Amino acid sequence: MRFSFIVAALALVVALLLDWYIYTRLKKRVPGGKGLRKGYITLAAVSYLILIVGIALPRASASNGFLVADMWLLYAFVTTLIARLSFCVLDWISLIPRHFKLGLGKILTRVGVVVAIGVLGITWWGALINRNRISVTRFDIPSNNWPEEFNNFTIAQISDLHVGTWGNDTTFLSHFVDRINALKPDMIVFTGDIVNRESAEFEPMVSTFARLKAPYGVYAVMGNHDYGDYKYWENEAEHKADPIKLHELYARTGHKLLLNETEWIKKGNDSIALIGVENIGDPPFHTYGDLNLAYPTLSDSHPKILLSHNPAHWVNDIKDNKSAAIDLTLAGHTHAMQMQIGHFTPATLRYPTAWGLFEDSLGHFLFVNRGAGTVGMPMRIGATPEITLLTLKK
Repeated sequence: MRFSFIVAALALVVALLLDWYIYTRLKKRVPGGKGLRKGYITLAAVSYLILIVGIALPRASASNGFLVADMWLLYAFVTTLIARLSFCVLDWISLIPRHFKLGLGKILTRVGVVVAIGVLGITWWGALINRNRISVTRFDIPSNNWPEEFNNFTIAQISDLHVGTWGNDTTFLSHFVDRINALKPDMIVFTGDIVNRESAEFEPMVSTFARLKAPYGVYAVMGNHDYGDYKYWENEAEHKADPIKLHELYARTGHKLLLNETEWIKKGNDSIALIGVENIGDPPFHTYGDLNLAYPTLSDSHPKILLSHNPAHWVNDIKDNKSAAIDLTLAGHTHAMQMQIGHFTPATLRYPTAWGLFEDSLGHFLFVNRGAGTVGMPMRIGATPEITLLTLKK
């Protein structure tokens, strides 16, 4: 809460300075615009009220409904703050040509207005439209190690649903499930973060999620958000009990949750080891997984697919490691920072394997899915909710 208060206080100070600047500019550049200035002050006051209410809501112990409301309130303030800042930066730059009485100054100010409006348009398009636009990406995974029976075997990978962000509304998840089933994959895998803070968020979604069907099964692993680590609990016993409740909800779906264990996927006379580990993360994310427990003889030549939520696990322990002969690792976690243009995403500043298909010098593949839900900011700009259809190629 202390960190949130400090951030909110800084945001409030920045907003006040920006609004003071914009008001003085309106007073100078639009002398007869008294009504315009009053309207701007009113809108600014509303934004401050939104921030105060949003930060006052009790996050740690609040219900999920309160958190969803809080998320939207803070998003409204942040988007308007970015818009104001965008205008002010361009208007500050316009002061240079204005000083030299160049016409470019007025143009920059007008560009600033357009950019501010554009920022609001893009951020709310990302929240209200683009985060619902499901996309399917397809990749072939070639390897001589795939058994003959598994040539052209298809795997639909999904990740990071964060269903708590939707409250009790199953509309998006229902469409998402329908899109996956329509692909008719041989197997479906989910690479973690089904909830934001607690297992109760999954309760209204269980029957919808259970509609996922594939001939060779639906499998899942736990992500860093699935252990109750982001909620304030009355005692540690409640904290430890919450992941167990999540396991029980998974059991109701009929899907298999892999908890540091291996499932053998058999087709004809051939088989592939599907290894699932609990979350293995880079700091500050907690590690609960144990790859050696899940599959003790990692150096053997048997074909293996690993489900591991955080791609840092592949980078740190599997990449270029002859002792970890894992043909394909599937991960999520990064969300591509919910912003993506083509193959570029700012998530690469933190994770070199932020999204897409990667291969090391030993022919070990990693695919990182950008997820389907949102956390923090309820928007996706470019980084649409993703279903990945992977085809094993002999």
